Amino acid sequence: MLLYMFDLKIKGAKPYNQLKRRFYYHLGRSRIGNKPWKTKSVIAVEDDLEEEADAFFKQFKGFVEVYKARVESVVEVTKP
Repeated sequence: MLLYMFDLKIKGAKPYNQLKRRFYYHLGRSRIGNKPWKTKSVIAVEDDLEEEADAFFKQFKGFVEVYKARVESVVEVTKP
């Protein structure tokens, strides 16, 4: 499993909001955006979707800071 940690980077409120709408619209339409585990800035992706996830984030090169980590498991620390 891969964890992608990302942050949108653009100056100005209007450009940021436009980027955010575009980014999350495309994320929602992609196969990586339909994963059961994602937060505002982290997505868990299976290994077989690594190339697709990399390609998705490369679309926003220069506007998103993204890191990925290979993990064996994710455990929720605080449960409601």
